[in-house]
Parts: sequence; structure tokens; C-alpha cells
Amino acid sequence: MTSLIALHARLTRRVSSLVPDALLLLVARLGIAGVFFMSGRTKVDGILHITDGTYELFRTEYALPLVPPAIAAVAATWSEHVFSILLVLGLATRFSALALFLMTLTIEIFVYPDAWPTHLSWAAILLPLMARGGGAWSLDALLLRLSRAP
Repeated sequence: MTSLIALHARLTRRVSSLVPDALLLLVARLGIAGVFFMSGRTKVDGILHITDGTYELFRTEYALPLVPPAIAAVAATWSEHVFSILLVLGLATRFSALALFLMTLTIEIFVYPDAWPTHLSWAAILLPLMARGGGAWSLDALLLRLSRAP
């Protein structure tokens, strides 16, 4: 039994060494950025011209308490674009992940409460980015290394 446990431990260490944390965080950044960026693209024409349909959605289906629909439409559209791009770059990763996490919570609570499996999967990707940052393969890490250089 002990040899089976030891074998399992060796295999686990070996597999873990083949998949660096930097790769896992990069995949998380790119994956969740893709989800939010593509959502943002459905709200615009051209580069960032918010469509009339978007404003209508925020007046009806996406209506939030305390936030005027026009402001919510602009904030959501810009957030989905800007924070996604920052995540791809690995710049301000923790802040960007937090912003998209708060957007996810807002959507879950006020817009689509029955979509919790999807929102939970987004949270599962965003939480490690909030906790660990962008990883070694990010602009955050590069800027940190440059700031420490003599």
C-alpha cells in the first residue's frame, strides 16, 4: 500500500513539474478574457460604438437596481473590452480579474440567477487570477522584475 502511495506521489510531482503555474495562469487569463471580450463585441458596431440594441437590453432584460441603464450599458461594454485586453496582456491582472468577478456577481444576482453553473465556472477561473496574479508570463511579472533591477 505504501509503495502505491509513493508511486502516486512521484507521478503527481512529475506531472506537476510538466505544467508550470505560469502556463495555467496564462490559459486562465486567455480563456476568461475571450469569454468577456466576445460578450463585449456583441454590444458594439465597429470599434466601440455601442448599439441601440445594447441600450435597449439594459433598459429591459439587463436592468439593474440603482444604476441607470445608459450608464450600465457603457460601463459593462467598456469593462468587457478593457479588462479582457488587460488580462490577455497580464497587466493589472488582479484588479481586472476582480472587476470581471464583480461583474459576474452582478449578472448572477440581478440578471440571470438561474445561470449559476456558467457564472460559477467564470468565478473558478477568475479567483486564481485574483489570488495569484498573472503569473510569470505576464506584463505584471515583467514590470515587477524591471522595478527590482539594480
